[in-house]
Amino acid sequence: MKSADNKKAETQVAAPAPSSEQGSAESSNLPLYVGTSGWSYTIWKPAFYPQDVASKNFLKFYATQLTAVEVNYTFRSRLSEKAATGWIADVGPNFRFALKANQYITHFRRLQNVEEPLQRFLPTLQPLARQLGPVLFQLPPNLKADVPLLRDFLALLPRTFKAAFEFRHESWFSDEVYKALQERNATLCIAENEKLSTPEIRTASFIYFRFRQPSYSAEELEKLANRIERCIADGLETYVFFKHEEDPQSPLNAVELLSTVRKKLENAK
Repeated sequence: MKSADNKKAETQVAAPAPSSEQGSAESSNLPLYVGTSGWSYTIWKPAFYPQDVASKNFLKFYATQLTAVEVNYTFRSRLSEKAATGWIADVGPNFRFALKANQYITHFRRLQNVEEPLQRFLPTLQPLARQLGPVLFQLPPNLKADVPLLRDFLALLPRTFKAAFEFRHESWFSDEVYKALQERNATLCIAENEKLSTPEIRTASFIYFRFRQPSYSAEELEKLANRIERCIADGLETYVFFKHEEDPQSPLNAVELLSTVRKKLENAK
């Protein structure tokens, strides 16, 4: 057990504990939104959250280090206006919230007959206003490709709505699917985990990455940064999220990636 822990430690990037004195993560005007899936993790103390930061102030501190967060809460629960306005009060004007679509739409109804569930879900997002990022429609792993179903569902979404689709069955990775997404400016979520990696196909004016590997070495983070830099250089609004962990390595990886990409773009000027 000890040797496995040591091996994991060797592959991960050592990073100094963040400080709110570093200034806001929003100091750059780049369309680069980097964060983690969630923020309410006490176990991230003290490596990410300082020991003296109360849990009610986690988001406020988080927003000094990162520029976006992916919210899983909306997958199972209805977002209240009180909660949304509370979140906005804790972050700066350029911070973005990416929300996971409710499971009733993606998993119970599986994108079929969802006019009424969508009518209930979409208005709950309005309090986030311009700080709403993409909404992630994460489909069940056993839902196989169905292009007519996808087209019908896309037609129900507002034209200006930013939708990202995470397909977890490889049958979806086809030109027909990419074309359907492209026609509605919906993005293919580039999800990478131990079981499946999505092809990096661009289908919209924005791109959405979910990096879900157990750990990332310094070399691997550098390669990720190069990919993100290319997206920004090509004019894509770019969203990047690491999964939350039982340790603070994910937010530290996100901070490192954000800093590295900014430096690369600054040096390229």
